[in-house]
Amino acid sequence: MIRTLLLTGIVLISLPIQGFAKELRVGVSGSPPFVMEKDGVLSGISIEIWKDVANRLDHQYKFVVHTNTNANVQAVAEGSIDLAIGPISITPKRLANPKIDFTQPYFHGYEGLLIPKKAPGLIARLRPFIGWAALSSVGILVSLLFIFGNLIWLAERRKNTEQFPREYLHGVGNGMWFGLVTLTTVGYGDRAPLSRSGRTIAGVWMVMSLVAVSSITAGLASAFTLSLAELAPSSIRNKGDLRGKRIAVVEGTTSLKWGRLYEINPFLTKNLNEAIEILKEGKVEGIIFDEAPLRHYLKENKESHLKLANFPLAVQTYGFVLPMGSPLRNPLNIELLGMERNGETERIENRLLD
Repeated sequence: MIRTLLLTGIVLISLPIQGFAKELRVGVSGSPPFVMEKDGVLSGISIEIWKDVANRLDHQYKFVVHTNTNANVQAVAEGSIDLAIGPISITPKRLANPKIDFTQPYFHGYEGLLIPKKAPGLIARLRPFIGWAALSSVGILVSLLFIFGNLIWLAERRKNTEQFPREYLHGVGNGMWFGLVTLTTVGYGDRAPLSRSGRTIAGVWMVMSLVAVSSITAGLASAFTLSLAELAPSSIRNKGDLRGKRIAVVEGTTSLKWGRLYEINPFLTKNLNEAIEILKEGKVEGIIFDEAPLRHYLKENKESHLKLANFPLAVQTYGFVLPMGSPLRNPLNIELLGMERNGETERIENRLLD
């Protein structure tokens, strides 16, 4: 009986060791600077941190590349890999998955927005003058002038035919001209109503003109401010400007979740490179993605005419993904914490980002 219990204890103790001794299948997904590939060799922040941890724990492993983060996480849940690495955000939804677990965060970053750096062109500067607000104001003004022209013509066409002829188009045209010079307070004096009803209509129009001039002045001032001031390279100057904008997001990442939070019109792409090409072509107004990869891209492409918006959209934390109950969790957490405490994690990040 004692011998049986001893054998059972030895087997139970040896299970975690056997789990560590096997070659680990490590799922990889993501983009630079977290995951990079050159000549078949993987590198990047996530890769370098994992290699350091694996070396400290003396683990053998092989990489299994996945197309995106969701596929990588799903492979852990299905048991086809032992853990997943890359820029994998620790989110409430993923934490609620009963089949997976996370290590402690190895990277703290932000969700960023990539926008054009190029100054606005002529069309962009003229857009305030041809927008719906400006055009509708002009339309209302022309309609009011037309109504006033008809009214003043009807009142004056019998007694004042010299200034407001009985011919409809000529008479109404003169009435609209009289309304316009009254509106602008120019007052040429070439036309004036003679009848009592005509003067009453003209008096009402003069009062209305004061309100109309104030509205037009405010509208023009706003248009000039938008057109001639130091405009931002894009129409996105703060988080609130994202609403309704066509913004590229990479499918399989948390960028889509943040985009929906800010009510964007999402344009799904397969990867960051595709999103950047679409932004350069002007098909979208920006890209929502992890700030670190965007910083890395700008570092490697200084002539891209793109820049990061000066406001982050969200705070991100990345961790390695494990199956729930994995014996690797505590050893990985110990090593990751040790690397963070001794500054090794920061040195890896700075080397690849700055």
